[in-house]
Amino acid sequence: MIHVVAIITAKPGQRETVLAAFRGNMPAVHAEEGCILYEPTIDAPDAGAVQTPIGPDSFCVVEQWASMAALHAHGRSEHMKTYAASVKDHLASRVVHVLTGT
Repeated sequence: MIHVVAIITAKPGQRETVLAAFRGNMPAVHAEEGCILYEPTIDAPDAGAVQTPIGPDSFCVVEQWASMAALHAHGRSEHMKTYAASVKDHLASRVVHVLTGT
């Protein structure tokens, strides 16, 4: 199984705009072969000292894919290209970690 943790940081005040586009794209991603989990997450309130906040302009995408081939196909999909084009002017940064179990 392939795990992806992506930290998406929007330009100040643009997180909800990016999240709206992200959520609009989720049904197409969930329908992809090999998609197990694809979900945006934000800082949990009142987590206390254990938490290192990602901040008000960021969100974390938690993904699981059945294989590296499924992840690569996801990245090449037309709906992901459309999503990326729709949010590019609203993003400050994007950091993607692709992981596998040990």
